[in-house]
Amino acid sequence: MGAESRLPTMNGKLLINTLNWLLILNLSTCQSSPQTLCSWPARPADSRGVPGGEMLAELGSCLLLAVALLGPGPRARAMKGVKCGGVLSAPSGNFSSPNFPGLYPYNTECSWLIVVAEGSSVLLTFHAFDLEFHDTCGFDFLEIYNGAAGEPGQPAGAVLRPDACGGVLTGLSGVLTSPEYPNNYPNNVECRWVIRAAGPATVKLVFVDFQVEGSAECTYDYVAVLGAPGPARGHHYCGGSRPPTLVSRGYELQVVFKSDFNIGGRGFKAYYFSGECQEVYTAVRGNFSSPQYPSSYPNNVRCHWTIRLPPGYRVKVFFLDLELEEPNSLTKTCDFDHLAAFDGASEEAPLLGSWCGRHLPPPVTSSHNQLLLLLHADRSTSRRGFSVAYIGVVPMNVSCSRMDFQILISTQALAPLGRTQVYLGSRRCAAQEVGGTFRIQARFDTCGTESQRRNNTSVIVSTLYIDFSASGQEDIHQYEVLCEPRRKEASVHLLSGSDWLGPYAATAEHLQEAPPRDEAEPLPGPVALVAQDTSDIVFLGLCILAGVLMVMAIVVLMLL
Repeated sequence: MGAESRLPTMNGKLLINTLNWLLILNLSTCQSSPQTLCSWPARPADSRGVPGGEMLAELGSCLLLAVALLGPGPRARAMKGVKCGGVLSAPSGNFSSPNFPGLYPYNTECSWLIVVAEGSSVLLTFHAFDLEFHDTCGFDFLEIYNGAAGEPGQPAGAVLRPDACGGVLTGLSGVLTSPEYPNNYPNNVECRWVIRAAGPATVKLVFVDFQVEGSAECTYDYVAVLGAPGPARGHHYCGGSRPPTLVSRGYELQVVFKSDFNIGGRGFKAYYFSGECQEVYTAVRGNFSSPQYPSSYPNNVRCHWTIRLPPGYRVKVFFLDLELEEPNSLTKTCDFDHLAAFDGASEEAPLLGSWCGRHLPPPVTSSHNQLLLLLHADRSTSRRGFSVAYIGVVPMNVSCSRMDFQILISTQALAPLGRTQVYLGSRRCAAQEVGGTFRIQARFDTCGTESQRRNNTSVIVSTLYIDFSASGQEDIHQYEVLCEPRRKEASVHLLSGSDWLGPYAATAEHLQEAPPRDEAEPLPGPVALVAQDTSDIVFLGLCILAGVLMVMAIVVLMLL
């Protein structure tokens, strides 16, 4: 989707080297004589890289030749040194274009001969297909012969069944749709997809559209998702409500779609994310990056990273590095590759920002305890990617008088910490737990407070410690608590605990900000409000009393 002017040319023709193709074959008994053959239409790929949906090619013959010519011009000379093609005689197997899933080389011709026993037929299932498009397949193309190549009466092509669905999906991300989506799906269809993550990773499935015939037990038409937590019946879905986002228990997730003999609907559309292309983070702080960072991220992916913290927290994200495809030169907007942040757990949440190019964004903060980062990459041009770090912003109310600090933190926000793990200055000044709230109230002459001058202003400074240490791993966050007594203004900033940011730790100066008064979340319990400060009243009373005494003394002297 990037500007085509960036692509190389040869003999006046644009060289477009794309995703490639993968083919899996199974063998079954011959049912009839060879089918009528037709040309292979290299139609534009859908969002999965499969032309017109996932297709099957079934050949009635027991001898089949697949020829792929990849490169400019028909029948171009094969590139020397590229190994591809061969004779396939096993009962089942798979083969793909050179370098799959990477880009296939230019000027390459490969021939695979599939030989099976007499009385058997060959069933070809395409799980990925993305070649350069041309109306007559004059440039890059795949040919399938029902027999040996060049035999008389054996033109290229195969009978295609465009209503076929299902297959094994192993990419970092992709999309699933019901047959003929967004048009109504056909009757009597059963599709089964196996989504398999690479390595020890999980699979995440997000439905973006859903309309399937409804019934009380979803016994007619339904979508079943297997391999996710929960009872099996709880993962049969029908009707018009979108299923929730599902994450697999292990590295595999199965999706089954079934329709009966009547009544249908629009069907469904869902994105899947696997491997390093999706994660859910629940730790109070962490960092992550784009796939293959600092090497270039893959083309044609959508990746999800969800930060989900305990209730009451907000999420603050720091962008440590960013290098994506540049904005559209005409619109100056991020129409191609981009990174987006959402103020919640889905793409329907409010957008916090969308970025591309090399401009490093400022930190973003969620309004609640969840934040989603999404990376979208198109089919061309990739860069180094991104690296981010995040931390949970602990909701707290900090105030001060002329004589003391008051700090209130919800115990729910710091669960399962105890009160002794929240202290000011030293562990001798630990918080008190009252009514679901950690409360610290300390005079300026205790708990390690000291007087300093900041910007020619006298301030009182102390250190708040929150000890997240667990399993022998020390993890103590330190925050500077500051008060300007004359104005009675308090603030809190992160002092340490930011080593995980590496050379970017300096950007975390205001990482732990107290929420503004009008945005501060209410704290539970009867002690949510800070006790009224009476120091000014006492001071004013003393001044009035001194004035009265002085007047009385003057009157007595005059009488004498």
